[in-house]
Amino acid sequence: MKLLVTGASGFLGRHIVAQAVARGHDVRAQVRPVSTIEGLGWEDHPNVQIVRADLRDKSAMDALVEGCDTVVSNAACKAGDFYTQFAGTVITTENLLAAMANTGVKRLVAVSTFSVYGFLRMGDRALLDENAPIDNDPIDRDEYAQTKLVQEELAHGFANEHGGKVTIIRPGVIYGRDNTWTARIGAELGANRCLVVGGRTILPVTYVENCANAIVLAAEHDQAIGETYNIVDDNLPTHRQYLRALNKHREPRMKSLPMPWLAMRFLAALALGVNKLFLGRQAKIPSILRPAALHARCKPATYTNKRIKDSIGWSPQFGLEESLKRSFDDHDFAALPPHDEAAEVQPANPGSTDAPDLDQETRTCA
Repeated sequence: MKLLVTGASGFLGRHIVAQAVARGHDVRAQVRPVSTIEGLGWEDHPNVQIVRADLRDKSAMDALVEGCDTVVSNAACKAGDFYTQFAGTVITTENLLAAMANTGVKRLVAVSTFSVYGFLRMGDRALLDENAPIDNDPIDRDEYAQTKLVQEELAHGFANEHGGKVTIIRPGVIYGRDNTWTARIGAELGANRCLVVGGRTILPVTYVENCANAIVLAAEHDQAIGETYNIVDDNLPTHRQYLRALNKHREPRMKSLPMPWLAMRFLAALALGVNKLFLGRQAKIPSILRPAALHARCKPATYTNKRIKDSIGWSPQFGLEESLKRSFDDHDFAALPPHDEAAEVQPANPGSTDAPDLDQETRTCA
């Protein structure tokens, strides 16, 4: 099978490419026109074709998609204001799906996020599975959550209007090399200190190699068509347990300041009330003090990966301790064994050099 992987040079994208090639597939890896391909780990592999393309450029999309069996839509923009993220996530997805319709490519695996869930509509310690409510009023959430909700709607529209064979993948917190901290724990208080909201709250993590394997496996199985899968690892740690495991590898160690969930929830509600009553909601307050964002980041919940296990037989290969060990290892586990034959690098849009960062980033929480 030939897979097109967008955002291939990003944290998750590099591992998707590596997993796909390791499982015997050919990959067309889309990278931004200004991306450096040296050090990707598979830039010289004969089964990887690297294509430089600006996903905002609709004219370049047909050539990018043509000849592929499956598209793994992994690119997203997570930085900047709403309009920047809208262009980097929504417009790019519209262009990609239009090209798929034009070229007759039906199979889509769309990488989404837990950020689309409506955490304010859930009770404390509720089960967050694929049937959990989607956020229907994301205005008080961040730009990432808002644009990812639209992106999912586009994927469903492609299935309904063009007969697309769509799978939605919603990872929890993806962690790995150079990406081991997550705002779902609380907030960083300088370089080596953090606020831990709810030490016994379960952290819905997935190690990047486990997550990439789930995505490739979903692309391989017809049973995944029409499904939505939440991706979390087994035996999920609490916030406190994750930090304790992280500190075994991290130097200097991260020192933590505990904050009970109910106390943090009260402070956020108080901040919202003051902002409404006295400041006309004009004050810009930290996201951890905005209830919608706080609940999305730190709300106590339980999680399951049962659906994807039962459907296509995925199981995370690496547990927490091994995953963190690999995260701090000198070896790059997205790198494939070297090959003599160089991969072909094709500019899909040579004139474009100012694309924003469209690579999927690790912190999929709000």
